[in-house]
Amino acid sequence: MNSRERYIEALTFGKPDKIPFFPGGPRESTLKRWHSEGLPEDRAWFDVMCEEIGVEQEAPSGVPHSGPDLNFLMNPMFEEKVLEHKNGHYICQDWKGNICEISDEFDVSYLRSAKDFVTRRWIKCPVETHEDWEDMKTRYRLDDPTRCPDDFDDRVKIMKQRDYAIALAVHGPFWQLREWCGFEGLCMLTIDDPEFVAEMAAFWTDFVSKVMAPALDAGVVDHLFICEDMAYKEKCMISPAMCREHLMPAWSRWATECIQAGAKIIEVDSDGNVAELLALWVEAGVNVNSPMEVAAGNDINEYRKTFGHDIAFSNGVDKRCIAKGGKVIEDELRRIEPVVRDGGFIPGCDHGVPHDISWPNFLHYSKLLAEMTGWL
Repeated sequence: MNSRERYIEALTFGKPDKIPFFPGGPRESTLKRWHSEGLPEDRAWFDVMCEEIGVEQEAPSGVPHSGPDLNFLMNPMFEEKVLEHKNGHYICQDWKGNICEISDEFDVSYLRSAKDFVTRRWIKCPVETHEDWEDMKTRYRLDDPTRCPDDFDDRVKIMKQRDYAIALAVHGPFWQLREWCGFEGLCMLTIDDPEFVAEMAAFWTDFVSKVMAPALDAGVVDHLFICEDMAYKEKCMISPAMCREHLMPAWSRWATECIQAGAKIIEVDSDGNVAELLALWVEAGVNVNSPMEVAAGNDINEYRKTFGHDIAFSNGVDKRCIAKGGKVIEDELRRIEPVVRDGGFIPGCDHGVPHDISWPNFLHYSKLLAEMTGWL
């Protein structure tokens, strides 16, 4: 079974020869710690981990790797710049037009990519008025030639030969509107100006759909991955009724279009407690959720009892238990074992691997996970 077949089988309650092995990936500060604890700096952590625990990685098949490389980002972007530096903090403008405050142990590039765990404070967001919105829309032109690569037809020929799963990652409507309006700004708009929220959500829904279209028409998408962080420790950030009104039209449309084009996996990624959201996602056509953060109160065993095989999961291993190691992580893997046996679950760390997880404890956890998923 190749990696594409295995991945799809695992998340659609099929019968994979073994479960994909994704223990979770470290951030910059985590790697810095691991290098101090014996991980060679000149080698990829995954390769060293596999050697250390005895997992034999699959030999390359020789099938070239390619992807659609569609561009959903604003163009032009805002200028990244430091506006002020004082008291150990930068006031920055990021590429999305936000004015943010971050510690000066970082730089503006940390606002562009999730290289590490960076706390920031938002001071001003780019869409605060209807006039701001009219300007923002000009940065998402569908006739922008950067939306689809010039060599797309050649890429399709390669992708048709694939033995690996191809995913399209898109921002969900809550995620994207939050990037434009800010978290507090968006939440207040859902109460004060719901028509404005509906207008922006409809724009984003249509934009994503039309940018995705070349890849869907080519039949090369296996997996739609919707980034939609929208939950706190106990509740979602807006009410389920607001989700149904403003967000479900996007989820449903994209899921329908992708499934009709042959995609097997429609996944929503959201941190926090997703108990109020799972039924909405299932109704919208979503069949996978991640990362199942345990500290937020997600109980994967209870969710399986409630939803059966209507939805699969990824991640779900408590990062706090990995950090403690020993019997604690052994007990944690025993906790999730019933869902692993039932299928529709690729277990792994329930978010990015933080720097309180030592290299020895990560190796111990990874070996246990490899045994659980059939690699050892």
